[in-house]
Amino acid sequence: MKETIYTIPVNDAYNDPEFECPLCRLRKKTEENEIEYYLGPSLMEPDTRIITNKTGFCPDHMAKLNKQVTNRLGLALVLHTHLLDYDEDISKDLADAAPAKAGLLKGRSNDYKAALKSIADRIDARTATCPVCEKMNKTIDRYNLVIMHMFSHDPEFKQKFMNTKSHCLPHTASLLRTAAAKLSQNDASDFVSALAKSNKEYFEELEHDVEWFTLKFDYRNKEKPWGNSKNAIQRSMRFLSSDTGEYNEG
Repeated sequence: MKETIYTIPVNDAYNDPEFECPLCRLRKKTEENEIEYYLGPSLMEPDTRIITNKTGFCPDHMAKLNKQVTNRLGLALVLHTHLLDYDEDISKDLADAAPAKAGLLKGRSNDYKAALKSIADRIDARTATCPVCEKMNKTIDRYNLVIMHMFSHDPEFKQKFMNTKSHCLPHTASLLRTAAAKLSQNDASDFVSALAKSNKEYFEELEHDVEWFTLKFDYRNKEKPWGNSKNAIQRSMRFLSSDTGEYNEG
């Protein structure tokens, strides 16, 4: 199958059969590119600033942007106009939402509750958005489609997929949804069988390694080798929740 701009990164991600989740690798690369993008020349583009002024970034990507110490000025510029936009959108309505105190001339009322819930919903809506997350999700959706096409039409890639060590559970779910929408029954049979086999084997590997990690705390096992259990906690967290966190492997 002839490689294209869409298939090259997918092939690259699946070239190492021992990597825990190729989609996590694709996701991480997309994330790195997006963080670089939002702190690069794009931060001076009006269309980009309109987006970042309204959305800001989720806590995880705010922290990762903060780690890019090479462009502190760029981050400050983005945050400054975001704060201005937020202030203009929220502050006055938040102050106006404070209910009048009940007194002798004015009795108690529940009318203020709707106003408080409304302003809370608006704050939640703004803090729930993140352009990096949105781009990552859209990119992974596109990669899922590429994976389905390659699995059906490229025997070499199909073999790579079948030899993959595992896919994390969140990406397993996204692959299953895409397979349900895009694969024929026969291709889906091969695809899900391969996915189930690799994940079951990895479940068993992690279960063994995590158990041995706990048993190493028994003084009777102190001198016995760790095997692959030293980073079993971190590998398990990545498998269960996708490679979105930075875990200390000691």
